[in-house]
Amino acid sequence: MTVPLWAWFAVLGVILLMLAVDLVAHRKAHVIGVREAAVWSIVWVTLGVAFGVLVWMLWGAEIGQQYFAGYLIEKSLAVDNVFVWAIIFAAFAVPREYQHRVLFLGVLGALIFRGIFIAAGAALIENFSWILYVFAAFLIYTGWRMFHSRNDHVHPEKSRILKVFRRFVPTTDAYHGQKFLIRKAGMLVATPLLAVLVLVEITDIIFAVDSIPAIFAVTSEPFLVFTANAFAILGLRAMYFLLADLIHRFIYLKIGLAFVLIWVGIKMLLLDVFYILTTMSLAVVVTIITVSIVASLRATRGQGRREVHAEAAGVFRIATDEELAAAELVFRRSGRVPVGSTKDRSDE
Repeated sequence: MTVPLWAWFAVLGVILLMLAVDLVAHRKAHVIGVREAAVWSIVWVTLGVAFGVLVWMLWGAEIGQQYFAGYLIEKSLAVDNVFVWAIIFAAFAVPREYQHRVLFLGVLGALIFRGIFIAAGAALIENFSWILYVFAAFLIYTGWRMFHSRNDHVHPEKSRILKVFRRFVPTTDAYHGQKFLIRKAGMLVATPLLAVLVLVEITDIIFAVDSIPAIFAVTSEPFLVFTANAFAILGLRAMYFLLADLIHRFIYLKIGLAFVLIWVGIKMLLLDVFYILTTMSLAVVVTIITVSIVASLRATRGQGRREVHAEAAGVFRIATDEELAAAELVFRRSGRVPVGSTKDRSDE
């Protein structure tokens, strides 16, 4: 598969354009309802599928199927990511109108980190073909571990990352709108929203360790790996607002995801012994995910939407009008910035 340089720039251009459109559409903090989330989910899925159709037309059925297999795997594994986000937001009592800002930056960071991981993975595979067996063993082990820990719960309040963050970064307990940083009495202070963003980014890096090897099991083409990842990740924010209140209904999904990881690990392990057609691999993934979702919804039928509850990671509140008025701008027009401060006003 030969991909011209302009195709890479074109894809990056589309991604940046859609991110800009999303940012403009959500420039004002507001609670994103189910209807709005559903509309955006349709937009992102349509974009990902349309790109897959274009790949199919330009490079043929085999390459097209590899893209769709990778896209489906990434989209499926991303659901687990969404559920962890919901627990983090619940633990920090993040107001719903501020959640999109965190997820927007979280997805932006995810695209960057995954791009780095994909480049590193492609380089390793090109120079050390045996690394595929390492990836395969890791995927099988990860799937087995996910299956046996399917009933375990995430506890953000016990996170070591959070403890380190709080130790070295002065943090207030009050949300100051969508700001990540404020200045109080000349001192730079983080709001709880910055701690949440750090946990979201770390969570995605951890999930990427599983998902990147998984997609390399269905295609070794860096272009397909990156685009399948990118178009799957772009719709994560909308998926979160659509599914966050339905976590309790997907009781068998984690089992399905575990079997997907084990399946792609076995496929990768048998690569030099028995080649499993991409069509068969795609069919198996679709079947596993469909069965796990249908079984979950049937087992929990009659249950409605409800908010996620998690053990609190602290006592958080909304800043009062007096506190908002007293908080100084992180960026000062005079250009005089105290030592240890930052000129970044992206948090304002």
